[in-house]
Amino acid sequence: MTNRRSIGAVILFSMIIAAVFNFRNVINNYVSIGTLAAPIFLIATILYFVPFTLVIAEMVSLNRSAESGVYQWVRSSLGGRWAFFTAFCYWFVNLFYFISLLPIVLVYAGYMILGEEWTIQPWLIAVLSVAIFVVATWVSTKGARWIGTVTSFGSTLMLVMAILFIVAAVGALLGGITPANDLSPGGMRLDPNSGLTAWAFLGTLAWIIQAVGGAESIGVYLNDLKGGVRAFARTIIVAGVAIGLLYALGTWLMGVFVEKSSVSYSNGIFVTMQAAAGHFGLPGDVVVRVVGLIMLVATLGGLLIWTSAPVKVFFSEIPDGIFGRRVGARNQQGVPVVGAWIQFAIVVPLLFIPTLGAGSSINDLLKIVTNMTAATALLPPALILIAYLVLRVRFEDTVREFRFGSRRVGLAMSVFLLTVFSVAFVAATFPEGQALWLTLAYNVGGVAIFLGAALLWYQRYLRRLRALSPQEAAAELAPTAPLRSQENTLALQADRDAQGPRAQDPVAPA
Repeated sequence: MTNRRSIGAVILFSMIIAAVFNFRNVINNYVSIGTLAAPIFLIATILYFVPFTLVIAEMVSLNRSAESGVYQWVRSSLGGRWAFFTAFCYWFVNLFYFISLLPIVLVYAGYMILGEEWTIQPWLIAVLSVAIFVVATWVSTKGARWIGTVTSFGSTLMLVMAILFIVAAVGALLGGITPANDLSPGGMRLDPNSGLTAWAFLGTLAWIIQAVGGAESIGVYLNDLKGGVRAFARTIIVAGVAIGLLYALGTWLMGVFVEKSSVSYSNGIFVTMQAAAGHFGLPGDVVVRVVGLIMLVATLGGLLIWTSAPVKVFFSEIPDGIFGRRVGARNQQGVPVVGAWIQFAIVVPLLFIPTLGAGSSINDLLKIVTNMTAATALLPPALILIAYLVLRVRFEDTVREFRFGSRRVGLAMSVFLLTVFSVAFVAATFPEGQALWLTLAYNVGGVAIFLGAALLWYQRYLRRLRALSPQEAAAELAPTAPLRSQENTLALQADRDAQGPRAQDPVAPA
C-alpha cells in the first residue's frame, strides 16, 4: 500500500467539523422544536455520537489496511453481500443529502451578495444547483489535500462564528437582556399549543441524530492521516465532544435574541445574527453579508467532503465484477473519478423531484429534502451497528489495537442505538403534514426502488461468480474478520519490532 500520510490531526479535526458541524442544524432544529433541541443535542452526543465514534474507531482498528472504510467494516462480520448493500446505502442516502445541501448554497450566496433573502423559484434553484455540483465533483477528485485545504478554512470560519455568537449571547444575558424565549428548563419542553405532536418530535429526532452524524465518512481518510489508528480515534472523539457542546449551547442561546416563530429554515441564521448585531450596535446589513460569506464557504467545504467520501466508500473496494474495473479505478489520490461522475449523473434528476411538491416556497422545499435526508441518513449507521453487533457476538477474539469496552458494553450500546434508530427512521419517513403522494413517491418509493435494484444487481454478480468459481463465490460471502485478525497480528508485531527490544519486553536490559 502506498504511504499517502499527508494530513495531520489538525486537518482531520477540521474535516470532521466540516462534515459534521453546521450552524444550519442549529437553526433547523430550533425552528422545529425550539430550545428543547439543546438538551436533545447534548443527549445525542453522549448516547449516540461518542459511542458511535468509538465503534468506528474499533472498526478502523480491525481493518487498518482497508481503503474504503464502511465496506470493509461490514464485510468483516457480515460478508460481501451486506458489505455491498451497506456501501450502496451509504452512497445512496448521500444522494439525498446533496438535494438539501446544494439549494442552501444559493441561499447563502444570495445573502452574501444582496444582504437579504433571495426570492427564487425552486426549479431555478435546482438548475443552478447542478452547475455548483459540476464544480464540486471536479474538485472532489483532487484528493484529501485539496479538500482539506478548503474545509480547513471554511470550518475555521464556522467555528469562529459559532463561538463569537455563543460569547455574544452569554454577554447579552450577563448584561441584563430579556431573552426572546424562555431559557429555563421549563421552556425546554413540547409546547402543547404549538401543534407539534409526539410523532412529529420523533421525526425531528432523526434530524438531530443526522446533525451529530458523519463520523463514518472520515474513516476513509485513515490512510492519509499521520499517526494512524490511535491518532484517528483520539481526534474523532475530541471533535465529537466539541461538536455536541457547540450544538447544545448554540441551540439554547438562539432563544436570547429571536423568538422561535420569527425564524425559518432559510433565514434563521441571518435573522438571529442581525438581531445580535443590533443589540451590540453593529451594522446589521454588514453582519448579514459576512455571515452569508462564512456559511457559503463552510457549506462548500462540507459539500466537497460529501461529494468525495461516499464515492470512495462505494466504488473503491467493491468487487470489480459488480460494476466493472473502470468504474472503480482510482486516481493517484485514491478517488474513483468515473464513480464520482456517475454520482453526478444520478443526482441531477433527483434535484428536480422535490420541486414538484414545494410550490413556490424555498422553505417548503428545504423542509421536504431535510426530512428525507434525515430519514435515509439513519440507514448506513444502523447497518454498521448491526455489523458491529455481530462482530462482538461471533468474532470477539479477533486481534485489533482498539476495543470499545468489554463485550457486554459493546453489545448493550449496539442494541440501544438500533432501537432508537428504528423509531426515528419510521417517524421521519412518514412525516406529518406532507402530501401522501410525495411521501409514497419520494420517501418510500425512492428508497425501495434504489435498494431493491442494488440487491438485484449484486445477485446478478453473485450468479456469474458462482458459475465461474464456486470457491470465490463462497469467499465473497464469508466474513473477513479471521483474515483481518491475522493481518493485524503481523502488523502489530512489525510495529513492535520497529520500536526495538523495549517495546517487546518491558523488562529487557538496556
